[in-house]
Amino acid sequence: MSTTFRASLLAALLGAALPATAEDVTIGVIYPLTGAAASTGLELKNAAQLAADLINGTEKSLALPMVGGGGLPGLKGAKLKLVFADHQGNPQVGASEAERLITQEKVAAIQGCYFSSVTQTASQTAERYGVPFLNDSSSSVGLTQRGFKWFFRTTPNDELFVQNAFEFLKDLEKRKGIKVKRIAILAENTEFGTGAARLQEKYAKENGYEVVEKILYPPKGTQLTSEVQKLKAAKPDVVFQSSYLSDAILSMRTYKDLGFLPTALLANDAGFNDSEFLKTMGKDGNYVISREVWALDLAALKPVIGKANDLYKARHGVNFNGNSARAFTGMIALAEAINRAGSTAPEAIQAALKATNLSADQLIMPWGGIQYDENGQNRKGAGIIVQVQDGKYVTVWPAAAGTKDVVWPLPAWEGR
Repeated sequence: MSTTFRASLLAALLGAALPATAEDVTIGVIYPLTGAAASTGLELKNAAQLAADLINGTEKSLALPMVGGGGLPGLKGAKLKLVFADHQGNPQVGASEAERLITQEKVAAIQGCYFSSVTQTASQTAERYGVPFLNDSSSSVGLTQRGFKWFFRTTPNDELFVQNAFEFLKDLEKRKGIKVKRIAILAENTEFGTGAARLQEKYAKENGYEVVEKILYPPKGTQLTSEVQKLKAAKPDVVFQSSYLSDAILSMRTYKDLGFLPTALLANDAGFNDSEFLKTMGKDGNYVISREVWALDLAALKPVIGKANDLYKARHGVNFNGNSARAFTGMIALAEAINRAGSTAPEAIQAALKATNLSADQLIMPWGGIQYDENGQNRKGAGIIVQVQDGKYVTVWPAAAGTKDVVWPLPAWEGR
């Protein structure tokens, strides 16, 4: 891990418009509310709504932008009104829902969509209509390589996450003498998985690792037996996996059924960091390692994380996770820009988003802040590595921010 990266992460942890009216500011929010990822979508929805409610309310216990102001002061106290849409995990549905929100609901902006494949199509619709699109939770690198003018992404992308994963492996070798040689890649074959797999293969070879198997599979199937048999035959040290919730659960069950146990499973977030994953897998979900953007144990270094989590848990009975924390942060960042715009005119919001410059202490994320580059990508994002230990996600990298030591290798299925 570079000195520059360590310093930036620790710093992050510490820390002409149209006339305004007081009418509601309507924001369209597109998530998977039914289908295989419905539980994920519900957590995202709940987090976005919590952010809006805190902005609309007067509770000032949380020191974050716009929170407790009773609405948007830049628009004479206008309230946020969220209109949710269900993309069902289908890119075509996502595109049509984006068009409905724009043409019928008259939204000022759109936030979404979690699935990179749906974000790709829905944002194309927003681009065509000239409506700002805030992407809070999709990580495919290609989304910010299209030359779009209305697209802004708060979360880091998969290139940073993959780089972090290999920094983590190199750090393990340096600090603990753990040597990884053989890597396998398993990924769902939509925009998210294929993009991540391509980067993982690239960086594996650049860092001197042998890629012994690369498998792309169709998502939301009923079995992964042949794919896991191929992995087992390849005998990798580490499996890099990019899967949404239903596939993450199915793959883990198949690993156990077929007696497949690599030295480590390094997940690309998504389904492995969903609250439903641990509820379903129980002890079999322990010891999965994953890249992340948020972890509750970081509240020891950044107390606002714990305070925000308390509000979310009091309302919904579960902790934030990386997905829901990103949805919450996205809504805060979008509202802050609309407030500065002082208008719901698309061009005014677009200009305000371009000028966004939130600092580390204005976020619940372990980032340096939010500031978009010329492609709409937040240039101040950062990643961490977590592991499931005793049914909880704990930070294991970077070591300076970690609260637990990594468990390596994976313990046998029996006796967990």
